Amino acid sequence: MLPSDPSKKLSFARCIKDGDLVIVYERHDSMKAVKVCETSVLQNRFGVFSHKEWIGKPFGSKVFNNKGGFVHLLAPTPELWTLVLSHRTQILYITDISFVIMYLEIVPGCLILESGTGSGSLITSLARAVAPTGHVYTFDFHEQRAASAREDFERTGINNLVTVGVRDIQGEGFPEEYSGLADSIFLDLPQPWLAIPSARKMLKLDGVLCSFSPCIEQVQRSCETLKSNFTARGGSWSAAARSWRTAVESLQSVGVDNEEDGLVARRRRKVMVLVRAGRAAGGGLVEAPWCTVGGVG
Repeated sequence: MLPSDPSKKLSFARCIKDGDLVIVYERHDSMKAVKVCETSVLQNRFGVFSHKEWIGKPFGSKVFNNKGGFVHLLAPTPELWTLVLSHRTQILYITDISFVIMYLEIVPGCLILESGTGSGSLITSLARAVAPTGHVYTFDFHEQRAASAREDFERTGINNLVTVGVRDIQGEGFPEEYSGLADSIFLDLPQPWLAIPSARKMLKLDGVLCSFSPCIEQVQRSCETLKSNFTARGGSWSAAARSWRTAVESLQSVGVDNEEDGLVARRRRKVMVLVRAGRAAGGGLVEAPWCTVGGVG
């Protein structure tokens, strides 16, 4: 994603090196994260693949084994990492993540406070959004979960952009050292209303606060606390993903070939159209300067 070593910065043009993390795309429903090691092999349903053959190939390459089986080697972008990471908790997916980052107005150089590190799905996208000069400070009350998140961030190369702390934000609030410094704050907590007074102190004057909650009762209580701590307007949003497919349809057009005889030629032409295939419910959110996110059950 964004390794601290400039020589390992990911791009579609850079070749894979020994020690790189790659996303092995096996088929549409099967991907896995693999650390490249010259002496290792990957064995799956399609056969055995030597890591040594991967080294020197650009990300996105299609590689074969000696039996004709193949996989694709993809760069570990935040979007792909979200699909292959270890689930220590429930995670946010790209529909909600993109909405959160947009409404938190996160740009390179921002300082972000986040509580509820969990599996780190959101953090990887936050790190990319604040790079190269910003920083994300995330907190989790569970020490082992925080340690596992640190290991993941080191694997994906964003440890220079993310600091993981062990702290009960609901009970203790955010550390005072960040008072008045945060551009944006994100809360993913069972009782986010307990952390809102502390979050208010951490925000800059034009900062934005977002709380993500799966239950409407949590959203309602958070909104009550937000109204008593903030004077600016806010609201609640629900984000939903829609699937689209393309289809080719023939449309009939009429034209006159010979005006004197009045002959009419009917021609058919093909056009590409978008057809909505379905709708999948996701989480939801709110407007600056504070926002709450409610899930759809």
